[in-house]
Amino acid sequence: MMRLTSAAALTLVMFAAAVAIAREETRKASPAWSPLESPRVRVWADGGSEPASGKLPSIRVSLDGAVDYRAAGAAAPSKAGAPGGYTVVIELKDAKVAPLPNTTKYPLAFPRPNGKKVLENDRVLIWDYSWASGVPTPMHYHDKDVVVTYLEDGALRSTDPNGQAVINEHYFGFTKLNSRDRVHTEELIKGKGRAIIVELK
Repeated sequence: MMRLTSAAALTLVMFAAAVAIAREETRKASPAWSPLESPRVRVWADGGSEPASGKLPSIRVSLDGAVDYRAAGAAAPSKAGAPGGYTVVIELKDAKVAPLPNTTKYPLAFPRPNGKKVLENDRVLIWDYSWASGVPTPMHYHDKDVVVTYLEDGALRSTDPNGQAVINEHYFGFTKLNSRDRVHTEELIKGKGRAIIVELK
């Protein structure tokens, strides 16, 4: 059996660490989700070819978790490369909806532990939220429509007050729309869970 010298073993450890770092730095998301459209928003993955029109307010979510809000008529963003390969663009339409009162016995979805408020104005409330593995969120009520961009790969179990559960897989860069007027709790059951959550006022 061949024995490694300490210098050779150290070299192997350093090489393995360099490979791991390089993989993380070059991680690219594939926008394998379709552009999203609702009466309130238009959402797409911009790799540099389809910037927001500037006629409507917009939010750009980078896959490193950075958030940039642009008012209608603001200058176009720079053409710098987006971390993760693309940026999620959320254009806010002019459609208005009446607020929903919380008539449930549960608290609103946000604020909650492990959530950090990123931005709030008259159009949106934006949160950077991380799920802890095996720790269910409090049962909560969503009074707002949300656009969710996931920054990790994993799976969440969503359970309603009647005990009905569904498993929702997510991956790095995946973005979806969730409608308001929902009550549930979520638990991270696989991988990691972090997302930028844009609540629409």
